[in-house]
Amino acid sequence: METCVSLPGSYCCINRKGRPNNTYRTPMATQVHRPHLVGIFFLPNKPCIHSRSWPSFSVRPWPQPQKKYRKNTRVGYVPSNIKAVAVAVAEAEASGTEISTSVKATAGVTMKSPNLLGGSLLLELVSAELDPQTGSQKKPINANAHQVLPKDGPEGGPKDGPKNGPKDAIFESKFVIPGDFGEIGAVLVENEHSSEIYLQHIILDGLPNGPIRFHCGSWIEPKSDNSRKRLFFTNKLYLPSQTPEGLKNLREKELDSLRGNDEGEHKTSNRIYDYDVYNDLGDPNNPKLARPVLGGSKQYPYPRRCGTGHLQYKTDPCSKMSNSFYVPRDEKFSGVKEKSFRGKTIECGWHAAIAHLDNPTKSEFLYLSDIFKLYYEGINLSSPVNRGFWQRVWNVLLNVKDDFLKFKPPALFLKDKFSWLWDEEFSRQTLAGINPCSIKLVTEWPLKSTLDPDVYGPPESAITTELVEREIRAFMTIDEALEQKKLFIIDYHDLLLPYVSKVRQIEGTTLYGSRALFFLTPDGTLKPLAIELTRPPIEGKPQWKQVFTPTSESTGRWLWRLAKVHFLAHDSGYHQLVSHWLRTHCVTEPYIIATNRQLSVMHPIYRLLHPHFRYTMHINARARESLINAEGIIESSFSPGKYSVELSSVAYDQQWRFDREALPADLINRGIAVEDPDAPHGLKLLIEDYPFANDGLILWDALKQWVADYVNYYYKDASMVQSDPELQAWWTEIRTKGHEDKKDEPWWPNLQTPDDLIGIITTITWVTSGHHSAVNFGQYAFAGYFPNRPSIARTNMPCEEPTEEGWQRFLDNPNSELLACFPSKLQATRIMATLDLLSEHSSDEEYIGKDRKLTWDEEPVIKEAFNRFSAKLEELERTIDDRNKDNSLKNRNGAGVVPYELLKGVPYSISI
Repeated sequence: METCVSLPGSYCCINRKGRPNNTYRTPMATQVHRPHLVGIFFLPNKPCIHSRSWPSFSVRPWPQPQKKYRKNTRVGYVPSNIKAVAVAVAEAEASGTEISTSVKATAGVTMKSPNLLGGSLLLELVSAELDPQTGSQKKPINANAHQVLPKDGPEGGPKDGPKNGPKDAIFESKFVIPGDFGEIGAVLVENEHSSEIYLQHIILDGLPNGPIRFHCGSWIEPKSDNSRKRLFFTNKLYLPSQTPEGLKNLREKELDSLRGNDEGEHKTSNRIYDYDVYNDLGDPNNPKLARPVLGGSKQYPYPRRCGTGHLQYKTDPCSKMSNSFYVPRDEKFSGVKEKSFRGKTIECGWHAAIAHLDNPTKSEFLYLSDIFKLYYEGINLSSPVNRGFWQRVWNVLLNVKDDFLKFKPPALFLKDKFSWLWDEEFSRQTLAGINPCSIKLVTEWPLKSTLDPDVYGPPESAITTELVEREIRAFMTIDEALEQKKLFIIDYHDLLLPYVSKVRQIEGTTLYGSRALFFLTPDGTLKPLAIELTRPPIEGKPQWKQVFTPTSESTGRWLWRLAKVHFLAHDSGYHQLVSHWLRTHCVTEPYIIATNRQLSVMHPIYRLLHPHFRYTMHINARARESLINAEGIIESSFSPGKYSVELSSVAYDQQWRFDREALPADLINRGIAVEDPDAPHGLKLLIEDYPFANDGLILWDALKQWVADYVNYYYKDASMVQSDPELQAWWTEIRTKGHEDKKDEPWWPNLQTPDDLIGIITTITWVTSGHHSAVNFGQYAFAGYFPNRPSIARTNMPCEEPTEEGWQRFLDNPNSELLACFPSKLQATRIMATLDLLSEHSSDEEYIGKDRKLTWDEEPVIKEAFNRFSAKLEELERTIDDRNKDNSLKNRNGAGVVPYELLKGVPYSISI
């Protein structure tokens, strides 16, 4: 049997022969923390993290299958000849005599600069028990672990390892443990090499009750850079009150080391989690790039992000310089993830750049066929350029393979490249597209704005009763539709209208307040009734508003198409900034910070939450670098322009509530569902064929049951929840520091009972898994073909106070007006490339219900609960396949319809 262990920088395997599998069981002792002398401590189950320049391997809990080398290529070789044979000196469990035991420690490490002739790891075993004589920590037992070279030959693997890059290594040492040492609870590690190493795990073999495992998963600095030893606990979990005496002090010291001390700018090797506002998105020294600080004010409330310790601008002490974006070392991408992300980023960047390079003087698509060519023919490189550097680039590109110059055809394009014209598809995607979270029931009629009429004009909507009844007269009256709950709306009117005047001062974009009204037909599909666009009083002109409806009349049909472009641009912006960025990425970062600051890695809730936070802080930092920053991708390609992220602050203020982020609560709040104890999931959906809700509720129930099984195992009653100081500090900090601008809201759930905890954790894990998957991974499939979901509308409606010349131009060539309203070539290809990147699963993705079974091996009850959870998710995938084949479900099945699969194969975390 092989057992892999690793340390920052290496990969260790143990091949234990002569011991039957059933002896590889739970260690005899609980985990132990670092002694008093420890300055920095390490905890188990941190994600595998890699630097930007050196790849590393994902944490693989225990034995790994042997893989082989290809010539000069690393494919994940695990040497099978390295043995960690227990050298048991202890005789059978002797008659109460304290007998010393010889133990072998094996550690797996990935090393940046391996030195096979020198350098070692100093390992110190820490007892979980105090010295009964002195009442203090027992003296650790130390030994140096030295690298073991794999043997050549069939068992040892190939003779030639990878020539470049990080190297996997195995380190071994032996300890003689006195009989009175007690249970081993922790190991201290000191890196005596010249560069950091990645420690995956350590295994102690030779103990009477079986091996002890330390799941480390972290980077360790060299001793020359940081003389403080790192500490890792064994895999056993403890509530604070149950912590062995020898670990209590160390448990608190470890948490304290992660909280930092505000001592200037953080180093890339730091593991410090603290809070800051979003003060690094712009440059106050440059008027074009100045952006307001988000968070910490009534005007711009916002969730907090991880502090970086960056220097402040002299001209604006509230803003901080953003030349580099600190992420705690253990939160960074793995080498596999970093390599995949960079490669895809480069590929996508070239696609956008080449499209612009092809003909930079023509910023618009002249014909619809020009859009098709992006997928069929790729970028046309037939025309030479004469621009110095770009000429050389051009010459290189002429010799690359054709596929590199093409965009991958999105799923919607492959299914039906004209479906974006159909009203049925426009409605269907409100339920089964990438933004299924905005539609809600109409509960008040007539529609009316809540904005100040003295500033924004008359509040009454132009969508009248007469207009609606004209559209639904074949079915019922408007009173009947309201009573039977058949009218639904997506309403961005009041959110966008205050920004219309500001946005219209930006060249190349425009904005309206908008809303779209739908009717639920007897066959379960939605029929679009009207789109209303509103411009407030501006430049001395009164308010302008107009309603557009589906029609067969030629002029009205083209105006309806243009109105859909404007509304979809608003929906795209709301989706990206609110449904996606704000409600998943942004609000989750405070949960991650609080979890690391307040919950020990020995805490069961830390272990439960940890996989749901993998890579999120790193991808959020990348977003601040190039996606949501001043003149970044969002600002340059979405309608709100430089007000984009500011607009998400308004949405946070007006709309976000933790208690409504749970899927059932969200559906009830939007009027899409009502409580019904006799219905599946306890809810009756008003729109029965609602793919996001139908699939999502199965996932929600599976998550909640798994969380309930887990929580109830550790917390038997309310008193255990109330008396857990780490848990209470964690929830308090999320509310009062992570979401400080909403700390006094009355809707925050209490944390007094196991049921309270189950609800809170299920909400957090749903947001990081199901909700994020639903709004992220279909982006390229639906919006990679941008006529279906344009990110920006660049021109006003031709009927808004038209000139005679402009109106005639529209009548003569409405198709050109449509293409001029669409994103420019550069905007479209830039967004297409970005969405292609964001929709990709990385090769080391971790999916809920999978890949984590060994995490729960220490507790058979939890392991069995996880197996039940995995089985439910497998059943969900089969259910989704069956639903997509059901001809009666018109919102997910039909000619040219993209099947709804966004909640099939859901990752644990927000990792892209």
